[in-house]
Amino acid sequence: MPVITNIEDLRVLAEKRVPRMFYDYADSGSWTEGTYRANSEDFQKIKLRQRVAVNMENRTTATKMVGQDVKMPVCIAPVGLTGMQSADGEIKAAKAAERFGIPFTLSTMSICSIEDIAQNTTAPFWFQLYMMRDREAMARMIERARAARCSALVLTLDLQVIGQRHKDLKNGLTAPPSPTIANIINLMTKPRWCLGMAGTKRHSFGNLVGHVKAVTNMKSLASWTNEQFDPTLSWEDVAWVKAQWGGKLILKGIMDVEDAKLAVASGADAIVVSNHGGRQLDGAPSSIEALPAIVAAVGEQIEVWMDGGIRSGQDVLKAWALGARGTMIGRAMVYGLGAMGEEGVFKALQIIHKELDITMAFCGHTNIQNVDTGILLPGTYPTA
Repeated sequence: MPVITNIEDLRVLAEKRVPRMFYDYADSGSWTEGTYRANSEDFQKIKLRQRVAVNMENRTTATKMVGQDVKMPVCIAPVGLTGMQSADGEIKAAKAAERFGIPFTLSTMSICSIEDIAQNTTAPFWFQLYMMRDREAMARMIERARAARCSALVLTLDLQVIGQRHKDLKNGLTAPPSPTIANIINLMTKPRWCLGMAGTKRHSFGNLVGHVKAVTNMKSLASWTNEQFDPTLSWEDVAWVKAQWGGKLILKGIMDVEDAKLAVASGADAIVVSNHGGRQLDGAPSSIEALPAIVAAVGEQIEVWMDGGIRSGQDVLKAWALGARGTMIGRAMVYGLGAMGEEGVFKALQIIHKELDITMAFCGHTNIQNVDTGILLPGTYPTA
């Protein structure tokens, strides 16, 4: 086993162990992948101010996200097909998050079901929902989330239509993998993954199969998505979801100040500045670039979080300094899961936390609540 010191080490190991179609599904963007790359590259442009001769003892990165105590301002983002990165992947990731002390968010498009997570964890988790034409199916899913003691609902707003993801199209993405010659050859090189999948019955879409008509595999999911994801989504629909749910509501996919203001007016509890990991509108700005203007416009009225491009604790600290009061990590979790299962996710969280903690100390702070743009070198970070 190689020595794991950072998220990139986990990514390299995951690429070796996960079948190509599923690795590419998580680690890719739409069209030219320009926005996907910018999400990470723009973090690297932001420079930190190192301070010395300050007391660095008794540090804390603890905070709250929608009223929930968290060890650091990080939660696990909803990622579709997580259970194809590693057998029972959503359960493993949820357990790692619970052990570490941060929230886990289950995707609608997960392999493990809402009930699977509830049965295998004790901490409350969050559930991510897409707007569907079938309101009865949505209402049932919301009720299932409530019965599973989910403490928040994450409504994703930026997937009314699906961005063109070239790698998925070229790989012929299916779940379970389709028996093409290329896929069979690739699976033969992933014995660890195959052995894990042979030991579980969870190979399909746990939140949909048996709950939504006509969804049995990836191809039928694509057809169902085209028919059911609602391109007419409006703020009235957000109000309907809020009324159905009645609990903490997080709106994910905000990239524009005007949309952020409408989100505040909707009564949501938090918004996530997100371009869907660069998987939807290629050519959009990076999430970290869009963040400051949205914080300036609504940060006093609603919790503003962000996701996209976070690969280190330094990225988390930079996002916090620019006003994000929470972050979501998707790919960093996926890399850990694909590399080492539950322990890989836990390792990813340990890495991010240690980097966050040490960087905060080097920047002259012991409490994340006191961190602001003062830790950043002027002229290197985006402003409102």
